[in-house]
Amino acid sequence: MLNNKLPLWYQIAQSLRSEIVGMRGKSSLRLPTEEQIAKRYGVSIITVRQALKTLEEEGLISRKRRLGTFVNPDALSHRPLKLLGALETVFAQQTSEETDLLEKSRTDVSGWLLDFYTGDQDITLFRRLRKDQGSPVSYAFNYVLSEYGRRVTKKHLRTQPMTKVLRDELGVRISRIEDTVEATLATPEIAAILEMDLMVPILLFTGLTFDNRGKIVDVAKVYYRGDRYKFSVGFNIEGGDGKITGLAKR
Repeated sequence: MLNNKLPLWYQIAQSLRSEIVGMRGKSSLRLPTEEQIAKRYGVSIITVRQALKTLEEEGLISRKRRLGTFVNPDALSHRPLKLLGALETVFAQQTSEETDLLEKSRTDVSGWLLDFYTGDQDITLFRRLRKDQGSPVSYAFNYVLSEYGRRVTKKHLRTQPMTKVLRDELGVRISRIEDTVEATLATPEIAAILEMDLMVPILLFTGLTFDNRGKIVDVAKVYYRGDRYKFSVGFNIEGGDGKITGLAKR
Protein backbone atom coordinates (compact mmCIF):
# COMPACT_ATOMS: atom_id res chain seq x y z
CA MET A 1 0.00 0.00 0.00
CA LEU A 2 2.54 2.58 -1.21
CA ASN A 3 1.88 6.31 -1.55
CA ASN A 4 2.48 7.60 -5.07
CA LYS A 5 3.28 11.07 -3.69
CA LEU A 6 6.53 9.87 -2.09
CA PRO A 7 9.57 8.17 -3.66
CA LEU A 8 9.11 4.41 -3.68
CA TRP A 9 12.64 3.71 -2.43
CA TYR A 10 12.04 6.02 0.54
CA GLN A 11 8.79 4.28 1.51
CA ILE A 12 10.38 0.84 1.22
CA ALA A 13 13.31 1.97 3.37
CA GLN A 14 10.88 3.21 6.02
CA SER A 15 8.95 -0.06 5.96
CA LEU A 16 12.15 -2.09 6.26
CA ARG A 17 13.20 0.04 9.25
CA SER A 18 9.99 -1.06 10.97
CA GLU A 19 10.68 -4.68 10.08
CA ILE A 20 14.21 -4.36 11.49
CA VAL A 21 12.85 -3.09 14.83
CA GLY A 22 10.55 -6.11 14.97
CA MET A 23 13.53 -8.47 14.61
CA ARG A 24 14.74 -7.71 18.13
CA GLY A 25 15.19 -11.00 19.97
CA LYS A 26 15.11 -13.16 16.84
CA SER A 27 17.89 -15.65 16.20
CA SER A 28 18.16 -14.80 12.51
CA LEU A 29 18.91 -11.21 11.50
CA ARG A 30 18.90 -11.84 7.78
CA LEU A 31 16.58 -9.78 5.58
CA PRO A 32 14.75 -11.18 2.53
CA THR A 33 16.59 -11.14 -0.80
CA GLU A 34 16.36 -8.20 -3.18
CA GLU A 35 14.09 -10.24 -5.43
CA GLN A 36 11.77 -11.13 -2.54
CA ILE A 37 11.53 -7.51 -1.40
CA ALA A 38 10.86 -6.32 -4.95
CA LYS A 39 8.06 -8.88 -5.34
CA ARG A 40 6.55 -7.95 -1.96
CA TYR A 41 6.21 -4.26 -2.88
CA GLY A 42 5.77 -4.65 -6.62
CA VAL A 43 8.81 -2.54 -7.53
CA SER A 44 12.02 -2.97 -9.48
CA ILE A 45 15.29 -4.37 -8.17
CA ILE A 46 16.88 -0.93 -8.74
CA THR A 47 14.34 0.66 -6.38
CA VAL A 48 15.03 -1.99 -3.72
CA ARG A 49 18.79 -1.49 -4.01
CA GLN A 50 18.36 2.25 -3.49
CA ALA A 51 16.34 1.62 -0.34
CA LEU A 52 18.91 -0.88 0.99
CA LYS A 53 21.74 1.51 0.21
CA THR A 54 20.11 4.14 2.41
CA LEU A 55 19.77 1.68 5.31
CA GLU A 56 23.36 0.56 4.85
CA GLU A 57 24.63 4.14 4.95
CA GLU A 58 22.73 4.63 8.21
CA GLY A 59 24.49 1.61 9.70
CA LEU A 60 21.31 -0.43 10.10
CA ILE A 61 22.33 -3.26 7.77
CA SER A 62 25.38 -4.91 6.23
CA ARG A 63 25.27 -6.34 2.71
CA LYS A 64 27.55 -9.30 2.11
CA ARG A 65 28.07 -10.49 -1.43
CA ARG A 66 26.66 -13.98 -2.09
CA LEU A 67 25.56 -14.25 1.56
CA GLY A 68 22.75 -11.72 1.77
CA THR A 69 21.70 -8.67 3.75
CA PHE A 70 21.94 -8.73 7.55
CA VAL A 71 20.76 -6.41 10.31
CA ASN A 72 23.53 -5.00 12.47
CA PRO A 73 22.84 -6.12 16.07
CA ASP A 74 23.72 -2.65 17.39
CA ALA A 75 20.84 -1.22 15.34
CA LEU A 76 18.35 -3.02 17.58
CA SER A 77 19.52 -1.34 20.77
CA HIS A 78 17.51 1.59 22.11
CA ARG A 79 16.07 2.73 25.41
CA PRO A 80 12.27 2.32 25.66
CA LEU A 81 9.87 4.43 27.69
CA LYS A 82 8.02 2.50 30.40
CA LEU A 83 4.69 3.61 31.79
CA LEU A 84 3.67 2.38 35.21
CA GLY A 85 0.24 3.33 36.53
CA ALA A 86 -3.00 2.26 38.16
CA LEU A 87 -4.65 -0.92 36.91
CA GLU A 88 -7.98 0.79 36.34
CA THR A 89 -6.20 3.31 34.11
CA VAL A 90 -4.90 0.48 31.94
CA PHE A 91 -8.41 -0.98 31.72
CA ALA A 92 -9.81 2.38 30.63
CA GLN A 93 -7.32 2.80 27.79
CA GLN A 94 -7.93 -0.72 26.44
CA THR A 95 -11.72 -1.01 26.70
CA SER A 96 -13.53 -1.13 23.36
CA GLU A 97 -17.10 -1.52 22.18
CA GLU A 98 -16.03 -3.60 19.18
CA THR A 99 -13.37 -6.31 19.31
CA ASP A 100 -12.94 -9.19 16.86
CA LEU A 101 -11.14 -12.30 18.08
CA LEU A 102 -9.14 -13.36 15.02
CA GLU A 103 -7.30 -16.31 16.57
CA LYS A 104 -7.06 -18.43 19.70
CA SER A 105 -4.47 -21.19 19.52
CA ARG A 106 -1.73 -22.94 21.45
CA THR A 107 1.75 -21.68 20.64
CA ASP A 108 5.31 -22.69 21.48
CA VAL A 109 7.58 -20.56 23.62
CA SER A 110 10.44 -19.57 21.32
CA GLY A 111 12.35 -16.53 20.07
CA TRP A 112 11.64 -13.31 21.95
CA LEU A 113 9.06 -15.04 24.20
CA LEU A 114 11.90 -16.88 25.93
CA ASP A 115 12.74 -13.58 27.61
CA PHE A 116 9.50 -13.91 29.57
CA TYR A 117 8.51 -17.60 29.62
CA THR A 118 10.44 -20.86 29.82
CA GLY A 119 10.37 -23.23 26.87
CA ASP A 120 8.31 -25.86 28.69
CA GLN A 121 5.44 -23.53 29.62
CA ASP A 122 2.09 -23.96 27.88
CA ILE A 123 1.00 -20.72 26.19
CA THR A 124 -2.22 -19.65 24.44
CA LEU A 125 -2.06 -17.03 21.69
CA PHE A 126 -4.88 -14.55 21.11
CA ARG A 127 -5.05 -12.15 18.17
CA ARG A 128 -7.62 -9.36 18.37
CA LEU A 129 -8.65 -6.37 16.28
CA ARG A 130 -10.26 -3.45 18.10
CA LYS A 131 -12.55 -1.10 16.21
CA ASP A 132 -14.26 2.22 16.73
CA GLN A 133 -17.43 2.75 14.67
CA GLY A 134 -16.28 0.00 12.33
CA SER A 135 -12.79 1.41 11.78
CA PRO A 136 -9.72 -0.51 13.09
CA VAL A 137 -7.81 1.29 15.84
CA SER A 138 -5.53 -1.37 17.35
CA TYR A 139 -4.22 -4.87 16.67
CA ALA A 140 -3.35 -6.95 19.74
CA PHE A 141 -1.40 -10.15 20.40
CA ASN A 142 -1.67 -11.77 23.84
CA TYR A 143 0.46 -14.73 24.96
CA VAL A 144 -1.30 -16.06 28.06
CA LEU A 145 -0.40 -18.96 30.33
CA SER A 146 -2.73 -21.73 29.13
CA GLU A 147 -3.97 -22.54 32.63
CA TYR A 148 -5.85 -19.25 32.22
CA GLY A 149 -5.88 -18.84 28.44
CA ARG A 150 -7.90 -21.97 27.80
CA ARG A 151 -10.68 -20.52 29.96
CA VAL A 152 -10.84 -17.18 28.15
CA THR A 153 -13.75 -17.04 25.68
CA LYS A 154 -14.70 -14.91 22.71
CA LYS A 155 -17.54 -13.45 24.78
CA HIS A 156 -15.08 -12.38 27.50
CA LEU A 157 -12.97 -10.44 25.00
CA ARG A 158 -15.79 -8.79 23.10
CA THR A 159 -15.58 -5.59 25.16
CA GLN A 160 -13.05 -6.25 27.94
CA PRO A 161 -9.24 -6.03 27.82
CA MET A 162 -7.38 -9.25 28.56
CA THR A 163 -6.09 -8.05 31.93
CA LYS A 164 -9.62 -7.28 33.15
CA VAL A 165 -10.78 -10.72 32.00
CA LEU A 166 -7.95 -12.39 33.89
CA ARG A 167 -8.71 -10.48 37.07
CA ASP A 168 -12.50 -10.20 37.10
CA GLU A 169 -13.60 -13.31 35.19
CA LEU A 170 -10.89 -15.82 36.11
CA GLY A 171 -9.89 -14.54 39.54
CA VAL A 172 -6.18 -14.04 38.81
CA ARG A 173 -4.65 -11.86 41.52
CA ILE A 174 -2.76 -9.29 39.44
CA SER A 175 -0.06 -7.31 41.20
CA ARG A 176 1.26 -5.05 38.45
CA ILE A 177 1.53 -4.32 34.73
CA GLU A 178 4.55 -2.94 32.88
CA ASP A 179 3.98 -1.25 29.53
CA THR A 180 6.89 -0.42 27.24
CA VAL A 181 6.02 2.13 24.56
CA GLU A 182 7.85 2.70 21.31
CA ALA A 183 7.06 4.47 18.05
CA THR A 184 7.50 2.48 14.87
CA LEU A 185 6.18 2.12 11.34
CA ALA A 186 3.64 -0.47 10.27
CA THR A 187 4.78 -3.59 8.45
CA PRO A 188 2.78 -4.47 5.30
CA GLU A 189 0.79 -7.08 7.29
CA ILE A 190 -0.12 -4.72 10.13
CA ALA A 191 -0.84 -1.83 7.75
CA ALA A 192 -3.30 -4.01 5.84
CA ILE A 193 -5.09 -5.18 9.00
CA LEU A 194 -5.32 -1.66 10.45
CA GLU A 195 -6.34 -0.29 7.02
CA MET A 196 -3.59 2.31 7.01
CA ASP A 197 -0.80 3.50 4.77
CA LEU A 198 2.70 2.13 5.29
CA MET A 199 4.02 5.60 6.06
CA VAL A 200 1.63 6.28 8.95
CA PRO A 201 3.34 5.95 12.37
CA ILE A 202 2.04 3.51 14.95
CA LEU A 203 2.56 3.01 18.67
CA LEU A 204 3.73 -0.38 19.87
CA PHE A 205 2.93 -1.34 23.46
CA THR A 206 4.62 -4.38 24.96
CA GLY A 207 2.76 -5.21 28.17
CA LEU A 208 3.76 -7.64 30.92
CA THR A 209 1.11 -8.72 33.43
CA PHE A 210 2.31 -10.18 36.76
CA ASP A 211 0.30 -12.08 39.34
CA ASN A 212 0.70 -11.68 43.11
CA ARG A 213 3.57 -14.20 43.08
CA GLY A 214 5.53 -12.04 40.65
CA LYS A 215 4.91 -14.55 37.85
CA ILE A 216 4.17 -13.35 34.31
CA VAL A 217 0.73 -14.54 33.21
CA ASP A 218 0.32 -12.50 30.02
CA VAL A 219 2.66 -10.92 27.49
CA ALA A 220 0.91 -8.51 25.13
CA LYS A 221 1.99 -6.69 22.00
CA VAL A 222 -0.51 -4.07 20.89
CA TYR A 223 -0.19 -1.95 17.76
CA TYR A 224 -2.13 1.32 17.98
CA ARG A 225 -2.87 3.55 15.01
CA GLY A 226 -0.87 6.71 15.57
CA ASP A 227 -3.55 8.83 13.86
CA ARG A 228 -6.30 7.58 16.18
CA TYR A 229 -4.62 7.51 19.60
CA LYS A 230 -2.81 9.90 21.86
CA PHE A 231 -1.62 9.22 25.40
CA SER A 232 -1.47 11.84 28.13
CA VAL A 233 0.69 11.24 31.18
CA GLY A 234 0.37 12.96 34.58
CA PHE A 235 2.53 12.53 37.68
CA ASN A 236 1.45 12.79 41.29
CA ILE A 237 4.10 15.18 42.62
CA GLU A 238 2.51 16.05 45.96
CA GLY A 239 2.31 12.44 47.05
CA GLY A 240 5.99 11.97 46.26
CA ASP A 241 5.38 8.57 44.66
CA GLY A 242 5.82 9.72 41.06
CA LYS A 243 3.10 7.39 39.84
CA ILE A 244 1.30 7.99 36.60
CA THR A 245 -2.23 9.23 37.27
CA GLY A 246 -3.77 9.09 33.83
CA LEU A 247 -3.50 7.69 30.33
CA ALA A 248 -6.01 9.09 27.85
CA LYS A 249 -6.88 7.68 24.45
CA ARG A 250 -8.50 9.40 21.53
